[in-house]
Amino acid sequence: MKDLEYIEFGKIVNTHALKGEIKIYSYTDNVDNILKLKNVYINNEKYAVINSRFLKGMFTMKLKEVNSIEEAKELVGNIIYRELNSSELDVEDEYFVKDLEGIDVYDEQDIYVGVLEEVFTTGANDVYKVVDANGKEIYLPAIKQVVKSVDIKSRKMVVHIMEGLR
Repeated sequence: MKDLEYIEFGKIVNTHALKGEIKIYSYTDNVDNILKLKNVYINNEKYAVINSRFLKGMFTMKLKEVNSIEEAKELVGNIIYRELNSSELDVEDEYFVKDLEGIDVYDEQDIYVGVLEEVFTTGANDVYKVVDANGKEIYLPAIKQVVKSVDIKSRKMVVHIMEGLR
């Protein structure tokens, strides 16, 4: 897959029902875009989406080429991709997890805080695990009061570290 043309949006975690539906843990909270997909890509193969639903925090999808629970089981554990629209690259305040991991984090006084190593998805908001030069971990909620700016091109995030977070 070419990074500029396709983006992973989830992982197939299970089957659903008996006719070959798959259950997907989503990496995005943009439900509408996923529900509108006509095609998805798994292991560099294109699959036609017959229908999809958002159910209990996960997507279920019926793919034209998958017609049994046995065929669906073979897909479990795979990453699922979709085409990336160029207009999505310029959406303000929305980033792909792969773009954030490894970014340098600074406080509002431009003092280096550390590297964003991992993004955790929680019920309310994402949480960023930042590791400083000494290996100390800092967990920052991904909210506007904390994340002041993100510049993907220069690989820099500026944060306000609220009292008690360090």
